[in-house]
Formats: sequence, structure tokens, C-alpha cells
Amino acid sequence: MSEGVFQSLTRPPLASPHPLIRNIDSCGTGAYHVGDDPDSRTMQTLKKKGITSYTHAARKFRPSSDFAEFDYILAMDDNNLEDLLDLRAREVKRKGGEEGVGKVMLFGDFGGKQRRGGRGEEVQDPYYGGNDGFTMAYEQAVRFSKAFLEALENGELS
Repeated sequence: MSEGVFQSLTRPPLASPHPLIRNIDSCGTGAYHVGDDPDSRTMQTLKKKGITSYTHAARKFRPSSDFAEFDYILAMDDNNLEDLLDLRAREVKRKGGEEGVGKVMLFGDFGGKQRRGGRGEEVQDPYYGGNDGFTMAYEQAVRFSKAFLEALENGELS
């Protein structure tokens, strides 16, 4: 859902794409649902909000290519953040340095509420809940996406 929201904000149908955004993709750290379409409730939520052109097939994160292709890798929750940070550390070691290795951050550090320990909000996984969870995940995705773009535009991310 976050990918669909971010695409809608940075690649609007009748406007120019955002000049600072090159590639957008979504994937998981596990191989769950590889090749599957998004949950139907995700698609229903996006459609209700006017996002009708989003398509996606689930895939697993590929450290060697994804860290090279993407400048920013945004984790949805703490578990995925830790997995991605471990994968990044291995990639930095393999490459012999940080250059050309995308940065890993918690998506909810952008526009999210601070939790104990100073970390940002986790995106609430709505998969096992009702439709309200999908609405909440949508609202988080909008809030975090807008704050991330603002930080990027203001030169706060290096």
C-alpha cells in the first residue's frame, strides 16, 4: 500500500514526476507471497482514495541489487528494520565501504509519532484485521510519504 501511495504523490497522472524520485518499489525481507498481487483490501482502500492505476507483484528483497539501485530503503516495522540493517552491514562489508549502498530507515521516522527510545512509528500491518486497519495503514503511508518527501526536498537526507 505504501508503494501505491508514494507513487500517487510522486508520479501523478496528469503532472510531471517528482524530480528527486527515480525508482520506487516495494518488497519483503521474507519470501512470503512472492509473485502475488496486493491484498484485495489494499486495492479496495487505494481505489476508495482515488489510486486506481497501482499494480504490484510481491518479491523478496535482493541485497546486492536493491542496495545499489535504491538510495533509501524504508522499513515498515522494527523487525524488518533490523533485518535490513543486518543485510546492509553485510553489503557494506562485501563492497568494502558505504559508497553506493542505500541507506536504511524506518518509514515511520518521517511524520510518525515518537515511541519510547526515540524510534518512529511502525506501519501497522492490517493483514489479519478488518478494513479499519487498511484505512489506518493508508493514512500512515500518506503522512510518512509526505514527510519523507519534505525531508528530501529540504536536503535533510544525505
